[in-house]
Parts: sequence; structure tokens; C-alpha cells
Amino acid sequence: MVIIMDTIGISLALLSCATAAIAMGFATGKALDAVARQPESSGKINSILLLGLALTESAAIYGFVIALILIFTR
Repeated sequence: MVIIMDTIGISLALLSCATAAIAMGFATGKALDAVARQPESSGKINSILLLGLALTESAAIYGFVIALILIFTR
């Protein structure tokens, strides 16, 4: 029973990595659409996009670290 609960916990922790990848792809696509519509504001869009991608990536890294902690502390 403990192994099943550990597996579920690890899977949920790694789910944040998968959702972060989907979110980053979605945000990049929306940023490309925005730059295509207003090329003169590409610098501002780029800086906001990079900030959002950094925050999203940090959430993925936190989930990955938690999964590693769960794997190696069993």
C-alpha cells in the first residue's frame, strides 16, 4: 500500500512538469500571435513572455525536485 501511495505522489509531482511544458508552449504561441499583430511592441511582449516562462519553469523544477525527494527517501 505504501508503494502505491508513493507512486501516486511521484506521479502528481511530475504532473506539474508536464503541465508546465504545455503552458509554456501555449504562452509562446500566444506571444507569437501578439507579435504578429503588433510588431512594434515585440520588446515588451518578449520581456513579459520571458518572465512568465521563468516562473512556469520554476514550478516545473519544484515538482521535479519533490519527485526526486520522494523517490530517494523511500
